[in-house]
Amino acid sequence: MKKLFVPGRLCLFGEHTDWAGHYRTMNADIVPGAAIVTGIEQGIYAEVEKSSIFEMQSVAPEIESQWQDFACRMDETELKRIAKSGSFFSYCAGVASYMLEWYKVGGVRIKLTSMTLPMKSGLSSSAAICVLVARAFNLLYKLNLNTLGEMNIAYLGELRTSSRCGRLDQACAFGVKPNLMTFDGDEVEVQSLVVKRPLYWVFADLCAEKDTIRILSDLNKAYPFAQNEAEQREHDALGIKNREIVDRAIRYMADGEVEKLGRLMTEAEQMFDEMVVPMSEALHAPKLHSVLSDPQIQQMVYGGKGVGSHGDGSVQFLARSQKDQLQLCDYLNSQGMRAYTLTLNPVHTVRRAIIPVAGFGTRLYPATRGIKKDFFPIPCPDGMVRPVILILLEELIQSGIEEICLVLGSEEERQMYADFFERPLTDEHMRKLNTESQEYENRILNIGKRLRYVYQKEKRGFGHAVYQAAQFAHGEPVLLMLGDTLYRSTSNKPCALQLIEQYERYNQLLVGLYPVELNSVSHFGIMAGVWEDKDERMLTVTVLNEKPSSSYAEEFLGVRNQKGVKEYCSVFGQYILTPEVFEQLREDIAAADAEDVSTDINGDGRANGSSKKKEIELTSALEAVRRRSGMMGVRLYGERFDMGNPAAMVQTIAEYSHLEPSAGHGEESDLR
Repeated sequence: MKKLFVPGRLCLFGEHTDWAGHYRTMNADIVPGAAIVTGIEQGIYAEVEKSSIFEMQSVAPEIESQWQDFACRMDETELKRIAKSGSFFSYCAGVASYMLEWYKVGGVRIKLTSMTLPMKSGLSSSAAICVLVARAFNLLYKLNLNTLGEMNIAYLGELRTSSRCGRLDQACAFGVKPNLMTFDGDEVEVQSLVVKRPLYWVFADLCAEKDTIRILSDLNKAYPFAQNEAEQREHDALGIKNREIVDRAIRYMADGEVEKLGRLMTEAEQMFDEMVVPMSEALHAPKLHSVLSDPQIQQMVYGGKGVGSHGDGSVQFLARSQKDQLQLCDYLNSQGMRAYTLTLNPVHTVRRAIIPVAGFGTRLYPATRGIKKDFFPIPCPDGMVRPVILILLEELIQSGIEEICLVLGSEEERQMYADFFERPLTDEHMRKLNTESQEYENRILNIGKRLRYVYQKEKRGFGHAVYQAAQFAHGEPVLLMLGDTLYRSTSNKPCALQLIEQYERYNQLLVGLYPVELNSVSHFGIMAGVWEDKDERMLTVTVLNEKPSSSYAEEFLGVRNQKGVKEYCSVFGQYILTPEVFEQLREDIAAADAEDVSTDINGDGRANGSSKKKEIELTSALEAVRRRSGMMGVRLYGERFDMGNPAAMVQTIAEYSHLEPSAGHGEESDLR
């Protein structure tokens, strides 16, 4: 049995622009719609499993008085009939009928365990249940639909009912985070947004009357072609004016300008009142405007506006502080409304990085008797010869990393790094360097000030090495970079910075990915999943397999591109690890230690006659976190160069040394 959660959704800016943008299929002069939409903290919790029929059950106390269990055969005709009936389960049946018609699936049993999402409050409870049903089928029957695919099926399934939902309603599929949705005819694009400072939202059901059907009917009369000045003003309000407001909102959120964002909400409401409200009597909203102008509320907020189709449905505010947020919520409730809080927190920026360099370098013996492999010299395109570790550290510094932890094999190795990064050259040697090299010497010493060291005294696998830096991570996301791989960006940003920027958008365990040929998959960790974007850069990872055989990868791990060709995505060698990964590694180590103790049959510290302890692999920990919380892969604009064996090292030195610098490449360049 699988557990699912789907939140409701709140449109922060850009209401009505989803259907308005759809009219571009008939009138190319219409500006594409744009809306900022976020999932909320309230939603639907469920447990799902396969069944021979389609079943909806509930033990959710919040809807106990309204609920009766429902069951239906997986029959297309019967499901479509229920979808048109207007019953409580029509939305669920609409999605199930679409799934059966197009994917030939079996049945599912969905048991709602909690329903904290209020219904009929402009928060898209109907869309949330539709997404829940689509996601259940996708998960249980391994349909490999990405989030946008689930969202589209939820939308098309709901259209099989009497509902006339908009395209932004199903944005709840993307979870509790703000997204920009763009509506260009039949095309819908979704982009995660960055939040710099905490945003304390309050939204409330006004508990008044709202005629959504009439509002939509009246506003649609102006489309696809404006026939008079009033209709053109509606086009402008939902088109170019809305786009200007949305662009400013995105900028204010990213820059942490909370007060400006609040004032923008008030400005957006004023624009809507002046240019859209005159088109429908049903949009005159006395209660909404009474609440927005309440002087007691004004003391607690930066700004406010309507929600959804507007009218007297729901209201939203941006509170000045968390204290104001709670006080406002209490005040609205005391005035007969149903109020809820929504806090959009900034993603922790990635300030720390880890590089494990504890390995002996067996495959590069006997050179590694005298020099660690991360100190092997690499001729660089600028004419300098740098050790591997310095190249890696410079990339991290260029990417904004403040502290770097090196995982060493023993405390004795520490001196080698201290000599290189902390001990100044003698005056005699400094005099032999040219001015440029003397300045570079200061850069090396400054890098040394950022270094921290931990030690892997037991060689128990890569995951065990990474875990030694758990305390260094301080419960924050941390960038992990392999110590025997070089990276070169083909854009104007280092590979590490590209990864950090994507983390700030997705706030999720993130792994860099790199396409490899099928005959090479057995050398790498291979990720499979579904592309989340049309550029095929962001992958929702559904499986992570360490060094699979080519036959297994060909059958199970290929990711089809837009041309229908299978690609094989290996681990690039850069990761952003969330605190959950370190917790999983801790559990894995504890479980392995307990297993060692239980198998110590001789009582002499040897498990089953062997003193070798179980290795702790990072891949298994990542896979465990992925199953619980998800994982994204990002195709970085760059190349990697392996230093782990003699053949690879020869090729790396030849290619890395003579490759032209990436300064001339655009950010969107790629090596596919």
